[in-house]
Amino acid sequence: MSEPLLQVRDLVKTFGGRPVLAGVSFDVAPGEVLGLVGESGSGKSTTARCVTRLTRPDSGQILLGGRDVLAAGRRELRALRADMQMVFQDPYASLNPRMTVAELIGEPLLVHGLEPDRRRRRERAAELLETVGMTAEHLDRHPRSFSGGQRQRISIARALAVEPRLLICDEPVSSLDVSVQAQVLNLLRDLRERLGLSILFIAHDLAVVYYLCDRVAVMLGGELAEIGTREQIYGDPAHPYTRSLLDAVPVPDPALARQRPSST
Repeated sequence: MSEPLLQVRDLVKTFGGRPVLAGVSFDVAPGEVLGLVGESGSGKSTTARCVTRLTRPDSGQILLGGRDVLAAGRRELRALRADMQMVFQDPYASLNPRMTVAELIGEPLLVHGLEPDRRRRRERAAELLETVGMTAEHLDRHPRSFSGGQRQRISIARALAVEPRLLICDEPVSSLDVSVQAQVLNLLRDLRERLGLSILFIAHDLAVVYYLCDRVAVMLGGELAEIGTREQIYGDPAHPYTRSLLDAVPVPDPALARQRPSST
């Protein structure tokens, strides 16, 4: 069995004396999609921000490819961040409206010192647009010119520019229409298969998580209520909170839906 790409151990974070994370631990294997689910305020996004060190936890350990994220200095942290890129919930807020698509996708290459030549950055941006189902015709347009789904594709292309091994997606489809959600989810599945990406996928929609993820971790009040394979969590949930979440949404697989115990 291969070593996990991401290892999170006993993550603790408080804000204003209020515990937000209380000893969160999980792994993400190479090429695996782990879903992190729970209601608003359960600590999902804080976990993502701690993993990328956008927020520093009070205590715990985070290893990416065996490297200590929390102990990394500025130079090493930059290299680590090239290995793990984040896709945010709101693609319009996360994209600079003054920049063209070519500039947005090329910027990570410049920041990380991977491609100083502007023409080559533009060529790479065109390649990445094709990877996410768009074309080079979009390079000179600004984010306001695109739909929400297209903007999220641009955000994904931007995240892929530095060839990360881990993609952290924080509610990336929650602001999109259902039909557009399906397109973005299919894109993520395709990228995982083609590029061998590991994905930490954060969501509150269990139907979305069922479609995309190999394993599911359920968060409740800053702790992991349970973690298991998709079949375990959806077919035989161990925690009452997980059962209540499942009772609130339809399960796409009728066989699992019939097997699912009711929380009442």
